[in-house]
Amino acid sequence: MSLQDAVQKLAKDAVKLAKSAKVVGLGSGSTVAHIVREMAKLPGKESIEFIPTSLQIKLEAEKSALRLVGEERIPDIDIVFDGADQIDSKFNMIKGGGGALLREKILISAAKRVVIVADATKFVQSFNRSVPIEVHPMARSAVHKKLSEIGGRPELRTLDKGYPFVTENGNIIFDTTFPSIPDPKKKEVELKSIAGVLEVGLFTRRADVYYKAKDDGTFDTIAF
Repeated sequence: MSLQDAVQKLAKDAVKLAKSAKVVGLGSGSTVAHIVREMAKLPGKESIEFIPTSLQIKLEAEKSALRLVGEERIPDIDIVFDGADQIDSKFNMIKGGGGALLREKILISAAKRVVIVADATKFVQSFNRSVPIEVHPMARSAVHKKLSEIGGRPELRTLDKGYPFVTENGNIIFDTTFPSIPDPKKKEVELKSIAGVLEVGLFTRRADVYYKAKDDGTFDTIAF
């Protein structure tokens, strides 16, 4: 038994939550890809509309013959499935490791229910990793300066060969380390007030269900 077994089991369990949904939001990442493949097995999947946040998941959904719709259906999302990079003891999250934080936050903000799937290592007492911050390219220097002034250590995200990582929205990402984040909601508001910052990888809306995959092949469900 392994973590992979746990992810496959929880994906089977999680998709049951979408049975009565008409519009489903799909986050990004490998765990969501498992959920997409399970969605393909749902009876009556033809009556469900799906909105992906990334090209990776859009391609996975196309392979699974899911019915994809555009952003005009976002206000009607019944449930969204997504992953997380870290989840603290109060269930705040850091997301955006894959670069889709702006689209993910739009879907999560609109959804009636939110389901988060992550492996046990992502659950921490308090955040100890960088926060992805999506920034308009024109604001690169100004935002870098502002983030440094408020105690952050911003690093421009780059690809293997040194080219800047560009999001699907045409923006750049500063992975920014802070000494501590005692109040994630306050920090989210502070960062979003910087001109040129388009979205912040601090997600402070508590999900309705969290699935925690464990490396012994089992999973826990935390529901609110």
